[in-house]
Amino acid sequence: MKILSSMRDFPLAVRLLLVNQLGVNTGFYLLIPYLATHLTDDLGLSAAVVGIVLGLRNLSQQGLFLIGGSAADRLGARGVIIAGCALRTLGFGLFALGDSLPLLIAASILSGLAGALFNPAVRTYVAQEAGERKAEAFALFNVFATTGALLGPLLGSLLLLVDFRAAAVTAAGVFAALTLAQLLVLPARETPAPETRMLGDWREVAGNRRFLAFSLAMIGMYGLENQLYLLLPRAATDASGWGGSVGLLFLAGTVANLLFQLRITRALKARGSRGCWIAMGLGVMGLGFVPPMFVAGTITGHPLRLLPVLAGALLLHLGVMVASPFVMELIPAFGRANLTGTFYGLFYAISGVAAAAGSVAIGWSMDAAGHTGLTWLPYVCCLALGLFSAGAVACLQRRRALPALEAPDPTTPALPDRLRSETR
Repeated sequence: MKILSSMRDFPLAVRLLLVNQLGVNTGFYLLIPYLATHLTDDLGLSAAVVGIVLGLRNLSQQGLFLIGGSAADRLGARGVIIAGCALRTLGFGLFALGDSLPLLIAASILSGLAGALFNPAVRTYVAQEAGERKAEAFALFNVFATTGALLGPLLGSLLLLVDFRAAAVTAAGVFAALTLAQLLVLPARETPAPETRMLGDWREVAGNRRFLAFSLAMIGMYGLENQLYLLLPRAATDASGWGGSVGLLFLAGTVANLLFQLRITRALKARGSRGCWIAMGLGVMGLGFVPPMFVAGTITGHPLRLLPVLAGALLLHLGVMVASPFVMELIPAFGRANLTGTFYGLFYAISGVAAAAGSVAIGWSMDAAGHTGLTWLPYVCCLALGLFSAGAVACLQRRRALPALEAPDPTTPALPDRLRSETR
């Protein structure tokens, strides 16, 4: 298989982290999608308490991404990855041990903190090890992540036939195995001594206006990708009248990633600028919400009604496949190499807030559509968000505010020294 042969071309550390991401997403999606149902139906907790438990997990992850990224820079990505997976093992294990509220809160906070540690650390390690092949490495990373996001819910649904604790124990076991594999196999790398205090690092990254502009321009990618769990599942169920149709959205995305992700990244990397492809990917993501608009609000139970929703999901996945590897490749190029983790950490913190805000806004538009009959409203909002982000990235590209990773065009005048230092 071409993916496996391409994987063998990378160093051992990258290969292990690709498998690690498959396991991380499998373990995560094995448990988390069913957590709210367990808390309400099995434990009888109120919606407010469930919101607190789930909110603490999100808050502890999104709010601490910057700390996790800085830890990867200062302590070494390997140790932070191992610590994150160990904490996720403990957190998911606590979900299986009891049903008291303090225990559930502790489990939720630990599992969120784990993500804040290993998410930026893994990407930092991959970026450092992949060298000039960062885009291809992150393309493979997407393939393994998407596959895990499909396998996890399938395995979780089977384990729930036993009970929720069986799913929690299995998820904890997955992370325990990943922790052990990293301890035994993941090579240690020497970490340079920090040049400044951690607050100085944060000021440097937060003061990089070009990086902040890029991060804000990217809110569309994560806001729209999150609709695979909110708007599009509702559209698929309403259009087809079949609850199982939601699984087809993820199956189609996984198959598309396996077949096309690496080919797309290699083809685009060889021509054009990274900023142009990112903008195009965001635009395609926005256009993915046009086909489902035509069957919005129709509950017919006819399987053919699912096709426009499926086409929209495929366009959304295609846009992610085009943009995401180049986004991950560009982030470290905005600053010093020994601040790679900090840049990833701040980027993910901003993206997490954007995804949450996007979900709230789209959720509001879905409620408004139900009250007013304007069934097209949430889809138009998603289309506008995608086109806005695409236009913002294209504007940054035109103003040469993005790092130039390709060979410079000899006909293009060089940037002044002050601007060049800011783009790096």
